[in-house]
Amino acid sequence: MEDTFDKIYSWQERPALYAPGEPRFWDDPHIARSMLAAHLDDSHDAASRRSAVIDRTVHFWLDSGLIKPGDRLLDLGCGPGLYAERLSRAGVHVTGIDLSENSIRYAREQADSQNLSIDYRVMNFFDLKDRQNFDVVMQIYGELNTFSDADRDRLLTIIQRSLKPGGLFICDLSTCRLRQKQQPGRSWSAEPEGFWRSHPHLVLEQTFAWPEQAVWLDQYIIVDRDGAKVYRNWFHDYCLETIRPVLEKQGFVIQQAWNDLAGTPFTPDGDWLALVSVKQ
Repeated sequence: MEDTFDKIYSWQERPALYAPGEPRFWDDPHIARSMLAAHLDDSHDAASRRSAVIDRTVHFWLDSGLIKPGDRLLDLGCGPGLYAERLSRAGVHVTGIDLSENSIRYAREQADSQNLSIDYRVMNFFDLKDRQNFDVVMQIYGELNTFSDADRDRLLTIIQRSLKPGGLFICDLSTCRLRQKQQPGRSWSAEPEGFWRSHPHLVLEQTFAWPEQAVWLDQYIIVDRDGAKVYRNWFHDYCLETIRPVLEKQGFVIQQAWNDLAGTPFTPDGDWLALVSVKQ
């Protein structure tokens, strides 16, 4: 117990920027099931956006000609295939990549049941070797926010390499405006079972902020009969002025900016920034 308490006390201090928590926690069978359930739960936007929003977004992409039948599209972080299925039904050739074997297994089962030909891969983004293979690469729901600057730039290089000349990179990013609504704090709860564990456990939740770098951390300390583990979700917020030079350095030019991927007109005080960038 002394070792557990020592860990908990040490984790209450603000960690070094981008210090890791438990690696690949989505491989834990219970957490993997919880994550899939969260993606599929249409009552909230905690993991994926609601189906009505996804429908509206995909219709906008197709109706506007941003994505066309016959395009080769790469969905980075595809999860259970919520966007991939809709795009495949419209005639888009979709490749979906995700680290979660559980999510990809579900996505493959759904695609098979609908006779959809989607290339799903369980893999790390950073292992992608495709070269000039895609017309469109997309990364949805702020996933680009979750990387350190070095990893972000490395991923953008990989995305740039995988796109055909003139190909499009579509993404959305959380902004500092959204974070202002979620002030740093801490809380705890005792759970008989829940997202993190199937048996009784404590959840110690804390948010840390680095406002000068527009970085924040959601940290979860889970304590159960086996001890304590820490899980960390890092986020780097952006605005149009801060993301533009990042993309330009990696060979992209922003073609369109909205406040969401369904085409809501851009205003600088939006919670989200949605971008279409073209490979130069």
